[in-house]
Amino acid sequence: MRTLDFAPLYRSSVGFDQIANMMDRVSTNDGATPSYPPYNIEKLEDDAYRISIAVAGFSDADLSVEVREKALIVSAKKADEDEGRKYMHRGIATRAFERRFHLADHVHVTGAAHADGMLHIELQRQVPEALKPRQIQIASEKAAIEKDVVDAKSVN
Repeated sequence: MRTLDFAPLYRSSVGFDQIANMMDRVSTNDGATPSYPPYNIEKLEDDAYRISIAVAGFSDADLSVEVREKALIVSAKKADEDEGRKYMHRGIATRAFERRFHLADHVHVTGAAHADGMLHIELQRQVPEALKPRQIQIASEKAAIEKDVVDAKSVN
């Protein structure tokens, strides 16, 4: 596999370290990405998302959803309830897991719900007003001249 060197990006840019870190993390991924538990990421609207994770066999008390340092961390640990049970076949996986999702700037977790073996986590991008695009009114030259004339008359 080909590796990329991001050192020139670190040397010649300021404030882009999050992007460089993300690219570095993705490019150095060893390919052993965990597949348990399976999940979906949906785009509901332009600024609304939902992560749905299959968590069959886990109760609300077994699950944990936490946001820490721009990362959504979903974990589960099943209480040992199988003492005294003898399985002939055990195909339902209830092993502990931790799944991390890196959140972009201004993406906030707005809620989580657990129903029918699925954990749904709602996310919303909330861009501050200062960062939203805004329209600048363009004044005509005539209006600027009239304003100067009115100001001159009020002074005299």
